[in-house]
Amino acid sequence: MNERTIPILPCRSIEPVLDFYTALGFRVTFRQSSPNPYAVVERGGIELQFFGTKRYEPAESVSTCYVLTDDVDGLYEAFRAGLKEAYGRIPTRGLPRIGPLKDMTYGVRQFLMTDPGGNCIRIGRKTSDDQSHRRPPEGTFAKALHHASLLADSKEDPASAAKVIDRALRLGDERPTPVELLRLLVLRADVAGRLADEETAVSALAEAAGIHLGAEDRRSARDALERLEDLRPGTLP
Repeated sequence: MNERTIPILPCRSIEPVLDFYTALGFRVTFRQSSPNPYAVVERGGIELQFFGTKRYEPAESVSTCYVLTDDVDGLYEAFRAGLKEAYGRIPTRGLPRIGPLKDMTYGVRQFLMTDPGGNCIRIGRKTSDDQSHRRPPEGTFAKALHHASLLADSKEDPASAAKVIDRALRLGDERPTPVELLRLLVLRADVAGRLADEETAVSALAEAAGIHLGAEDRRSARDALERLEDLRPGTLP
């Protein structure tokens, strides 16, 4: 059997959704305005279909789909470049937006992208056949980052994520490694932005940018450094 699953996602207006996906390198392969607004976009093996409905609030959307790819890093870089060219910046909050690329605890490397219709497209590559959550890491700061990341991205609870990070950074008897500190501060800035706490976001980004990293640490922290650049003043919406 040769079977496919194609998501059909809602939006209030077709036009901004198509503009968004064409900026990412998708082709519009079908479009109609009546009797109902409808469109199809394709890029490589990815096909997404959309229908327009006026009784819809994109900011409250919970619609999502998952795209599996062999080259999640390549798609991430291509999408970031397309968004920067189209919007003049990397949109990191509001609609549309693109999240950080990261290795998840359930055996995938992924990023989340939300289009103008409020549809969250999860794009990832399997890094393990075991898709269950791993046990949290043992270290104090690694564990804090683990829980804060899940709260921020999987549960979309930035306020709780901020509390976890702040509690860890206030500890007086332990200090994180430079890479741990960078990752915590970048995530703290990220969730502060989502909470419209500009003062904390700017402060965390400034501290993160001042951390000295050796060559090996920079390789290890590549994803966090990339997100830092997306979030730094001048790139924020």
